Amino acid sequence: MSTPETNPGQGGERRPFDPDAPHQQKPKLRPVRGFPHKHEEQQFLAIADAQQISDRVVFTAPAAQVVLPHLTGDNDLDSIVEKIGRGLTRPWLEDFVAQLDGAGLIEGPIFEGMLQNMREQFDSRATLPPASTAALADFLVMQEHGGEATDEQKAEESGAALAKQLEKWISEALKDAEDPSFDALPKAIVAPHLDYPRGWLNYAHVYGRMRVVDRPDRVIILGTNHFGFSSGVAACDKGFESPIGSCELDSDFKESLCAALGEADSAKLFEHRFDHEREHSIELHIPWIQHVFGDKDGASFPKVFAALVHDPTRNNGESYDGEGVGILPFIEAMKKAIAEAPGTTLIVSSADLSHVGPQFGDQVAIANMDDEEAKAFREKVVQTDREMLQLVLDRKPEELVASMAWMQNPTRWCSIGTLVATVKSAEPESVRMLNYAAAIDQHGQAMVSSSALAMF
Repeated sequence: MSTPETNPGQGGERRPFDPDAPHQQKPKLRPVRGFPHKHEEQQFLAIADAQQISDRVVFTAPAAQVVLPHLTGDNDLDSIVEKIGRGLTRPWLEDFVAQLDGAGLIEGPIFEGMLQNMREQFDSRATLPPASTAALADFLVMQEHGGEATDEQKAEESGAALAKQLEKWISEALKDAEDPSFDALPKAIVAPHLDYPRGWLNYAHVYGRMRVVDRPDRVIILGTNHFGFSSGVAACDKGFESPIGSCELDSDFKESLCAALGEADSAKLFEHRFDHEREHSIELHIPWIQHVFGDKDGASFPKVFAALVHDPTRNNGESYDGEGVGILPFIEAMKKAIAEAPGTTLIVSSADLSHVGPQFGDQVAIANMDDEEAKAFREKVVQTDREMLQLVLDRKPEELVASMAWMQNPTRWCSIGTLVATVKSAEPESVRMLNYAAAIDQHGQAMVSSSALAMF
């Protein structure tokens, strides 16, 4: 096996193995994701933090993947070498563990320091700054300036550039629509949390139709917890920023929700507030909310409240370990808080549907348009989506949970919790599908589907 490196070709710092460190003697791997990386004609396995607390990456030989399942915290290095064999040596394993530790990818003091720093930064701010939406806005500014833009230009022009792009997408999505606007504000909407290049059509179909309706007094965004620690519902005690502006936290709604939940469950609800630090399923809706509902001068936007909802097909809707807030107590508290809140409330269900393709373990070339097997596979995914979405349209969230649990979620819907919580909290009289789409990434490794819905 080749020597693992923190950043091959980039002068990454190498850390020596510490024989006196217990966490290196019996290393426990944190949640990680692996992906191929090519550098100077050499193929590497890149290992990164699945929870996005560390931004460091370890690059090593692809064969190192056989080592990872043994890093459970129960095995010492000698036993790992003995179990694996295959030419694995103790010096190589020591170096590998040292690089994983330096990147914060095994449990130990370095990771704990990263986690503490992230949490302190989170609690020091009243609003969460943008991440992916800021990167896109900067890119748009650079395009306007022929590929080059100063930091000052990005700061001054990014909000307007992003708003302009959103309006272009709305115009494109609704140019042939018979009904390009709603008559009234919906009780709730469903839109993706896909990146904008793949998901803009469904964002635009639903947000574009709300440009002329009355502005809500608050927007509740229910997202999916992709990276966090919470085993149940995880709420945020902050507002959110985007390049367009800042949406303040609706503190009154938060207090009303906590009163409805009770002291114990309220503490659990915000225990893992840090899960929102790097969660894109909330952030991606903020610019759309601001663009559609902002004042003409762009100085004022609706207040927001955000929560991440777990998968109710596991453990009958209770939190996964029994220690967090279950979906049903959260829904009942939501309904009570919404009923008591003055003015109008819009619930946003930030929901992606199927996740299929080689990236998710499916052995089929989904991007091959001429392959009959791939075509049949894609059609089956769409059929499953349509059948499950019909349960949402029919306002049967319990049947959606039961069906997905019975089928074991065959196409990996990631937002069942947000959909169920939205339907049950909003209690709509009707649900309307505006659009459905499935997007394949540029490498042909993944297909993710989503839909635009409105609930009245």
